[in-house]
Amino acid sequence: MKAIKFCAVLGLTAVLSTGCEKILEENPQSQIVPSYFNSASGVLGGIAGVYNDIRGQWGTEGFTIEMQAGTDEFLRGASAGSSTAYDYNGLNGSNFGSAWGTAFQDINTLNGVLQYGQTVDLADATRKQYLAQAKFLRGFWYFYLVQTWGDVPLHTQFITVPSQAASRQPVAQVYEQIIKDLTEAAADLPNTPTSPFLGKAATKPVAQLLLAKAYLTRGWLNNTASDFTQAASICADIIANKSSYGLDLWQDYGDAFNPSNDYGKETMFVSDHVLDPKYGYYTVGGAAGGGAAQNLSPWFTNWNYPNTSGVNSFKNASGGLVNNGTSGMIRDSYYGRPYVRMRPNSDKQKSGDNVGKSYFLDQAFTNRTVDSRFANSFYTVYISNTSITNAANAANNQRGIGFTTVVGQDTAVWLPDYEVTGAPQFVGTRPFKGIVVPPSLWNNGIFPALKKFMDPSRGANFNDPSTRPAVLYRFADVYMTGAEAYFKAGDNTKAAALINVVRQRAAYRRTNTAAQNAAAVTAMTIQPSDVTLDFILDERSREFFGEWQRWHDLVRTRSLVRRVKAWNPEAAPYIQDFNMLRPIPQSQIDRVVDGPAFKQNTGY
Repeated sequence: MKAIKFCAVLGLTAVLSTGCEKILEENPQSQIVPSYFNSASGVLGGIAGVYNDIRGQWGTEGFTIEMQAGTDEFLRGASAGSSTAYDYNGLNGSNFGSAWGTAFQDINTLNGVLQYGQTVDLADATRKQYLAQAKFLRGFWYFYLVQTWGDVPLHTQFITVPSQAASRQPVAQVYEQIIKDLTEAAADLPNTPTSPFLGKAATKPVAQLLLAKAYLTRGWLNNTASDFTQAASICADIIANKSSYGLDLWQDYGDAFNPSNDYGKETMFVSDHVLDPKYGYYTVGGAAGGGAAQNLSPWFTNWNYPNTSGVNSFKNASGGLVNNGTSGMIRDSYYGRPYVRMRPNSDKQKSGDNVGKSYFLDQAFTNRTVDSRFANSFYTVYISNTSITNAANAANNQRGIGFTTVVGQDTAVWLPDYEVTGAPQFVGTRPFKGIVVPPSLWNNGIFPALKKFMDPSRGANFNDPSTRPAVLYRFADVYMTGAEAYFKAGDNTKAAALINVVRQRAAYRRTNTAAQNAAAVTAMTIQPSDVTLDFILDERSREFFGEWQRWHDLVRTRSLVRRVKAWNPEAAPYIQDFNMLRPIPQSQIDRVVDGPAFKQNTGY
């Protein structure tokens, strides 16, 4: 049994390795070779494999951090580890690029599907659907690549021979291919999910939304009016035909994140994660180790509530919170596993135009009494899940009374979004059984946790990965993408109308009377004169906070450096204009040894 050693370049699909490995000449069962695509099952398997690879990114730790850290929305949590992705200091090709290899592997697999799917024995309708799925997925991956790295290698042919040469093609050429793929995919994909692509796989409106985003992003790069008009028109078409697509907004914003609605009318496209451990890549009860395809998204923005909820916590001489006393909470499935990787950017600015303000409360979520999205997005109240007895004379118990907490009734931790006199042990002069932690006491270890993705279904195995899907696109994004396109096309009236649909939905609360909801709608309605780029970006924060979009939102709108310098005190000293593109993975550069060197992005 002879072995061949080679170095594959650009992650040349599963046919080739992404690194230097020994590949056996005989019986390559784990590799995709041309003969694999000579059957309908092989073509379908290639598509399914790409869908599987998507879930190896969305919902995983490294990729989630790459999509959201170093923006105006997030700062480092106490357990973030390396700071490079958060502050850009030392960011390079050796510590960034989790999806590069996967993307190019998948693109080559899709090229094989498109090449061999043309002639394999399939019914015409089935063939059309398979090829449309492959075109969508190729456009999907190239859109991610070009937004992240700019010029990238462009391949539309199935590669079967390893090479150590590679080059990057211009952004304009890559966008031409993306738009071609997505246009053709949208023409042939069904209106609603169809067997064997059930759940929330790509459909016509999903391809249209991604196409609108591609036009919008290219328009920002070149200031091309026709691209903005195209993007706006596509979004308007999706909205006009929403009933045919089975799409709509939930009346209550919070319902978009109810686990029972994960595959409901507002969800457009997801990365699936399933309960069956065979396909979910975990062992029930084995906890999560951060492996491939594990959805750990509920936990990255979760503070360590079991360890930092001391019932006699107090303010030190510097005004900071000191954790002290028995913890008022234990870990459970409802509040999730605390990874403490990222936290909402609640630090107040110490210089510039925003002195004394935080992005989180003073810019993004400003109208919290009317806008329901803050309450629906973050945990601010932790109900006691363990009974503790606190003696009146316990160390640092400043209340002067003893008490026992009642499970399921008493509040162990309250994180109000405003200052409370007497915190952390009093509300005014009234002793508080748990602790009160207002914004002035938030830090990298205690803050409102994002609750959109929480998965209480874990039950006793609450350390296991979530089996909820990672939702990549919601119907609300059609309105916001269309609004941005209309804004860039110079039509603020239509932009405001689309934004108002999203804002007026956010005004609704089940606990309100009809009259209160009507008044809230009026309060949330904006005028065309209110529409600015910063307003749109703030509105996207309110609507999509934590949904894997922020870094690309800021890059698309050429706002990353400006917004980070204005709002992110960790990254402001280090971010530079060249950070609008990410560093090419060093492993890719090192593999290119034939012909011209593979160029790194400027600045890295």
